[in-house]
Amino acid sequence: MNVDSLEALLEKLNGGDSDAAEQAFLTYEPYLRKVVRRLLPAELRAKFDSIDVVQSIYCDVFAAFREGGMRFATVSQLRAFLIKATRNRFIDRLRQYRTAARVERPMAQERNKMLASAREPRPSESAAARELWERLLELCPPQHHQLLALRRRGASASEIARQVGMHEGSVRRVLRELSVRLACAAGSTEQTSG
Repeated sequence: MNVDSLEALLEKLNGGDSDAAEQAFLTYEPYLRKVVRRLLPAELRAKFDSIDVVQSIYCDVFAAFREGGMRFATVSQLRAFLIKATRNRFIDRLRQYRTAARVERPMAQERNKMLASAREPRPSESAAARELWERLLELCPPQHHQLLALRRRGASASEIARQVGMHEGSVRRVLRELSVRLACAAGSTEQTSG
């Protein structure tokens, strides 16, 4: 936009013309976005976009022009005001997100830490788990082995019921009876060895 048309736009803007405020925003938006992008640190680029800052400025400035509370003598005053307002709004946003950026870590880092801290079972624990599994299979009738295998993988009673074609209550009953049998078998083993 040339200087004469900017001067005409400023006159309309000072008169409270809402179309002029929109035109001023469209004229200065690319420049104001550049101002924000130059100030924006790399770690915060994912948090907000330059257009967010510029649009929030526009909302405030538009309301002030509409109410007739702002007047500028020259186009350069208007431009300087918009730049200053954009920088101030950017600083507000920067303060909001600086703490979040400092505290947050990417998911990949957290997942790697969790995987590194997860320990493998000791050989004795693996052997005990195998023995318990074999004992459960011995105590359980063959038609319930699939139910038991699904439970071992972490399936819920409703998921097991769907997959094996039983009622959810029946699945719970079978699992409960199996745990009673296991407890009785463990008790009788302790009595014979003691």
